[in-house]
Amino acid sequence: MIIINGENVNAEGKTIGRYIDEKGFNREKIVVELNLEIISRDRLDTTVLKDGDKVEILNFVGGG
Repeated sequence: MIIINGENVNAEGKTIGRYIDEKGFNREKIVVELNLEIISRDRLDTTVLKDGDKVEILNFVGGG
């Protein structure tokens, strides 16, 4: 099982890019951390999630 933003998720074998696209995230407004390492945007479609991974997806929201 993979933990994404504190929740157990069955996403093993998917790339991070596929997961965030399925969830409707805007790639230009997020930062992804995988096992305490920031993943650059150019690696989102090549980094495959595996059992035991911990992912945090931070979504930037404008406002004032």
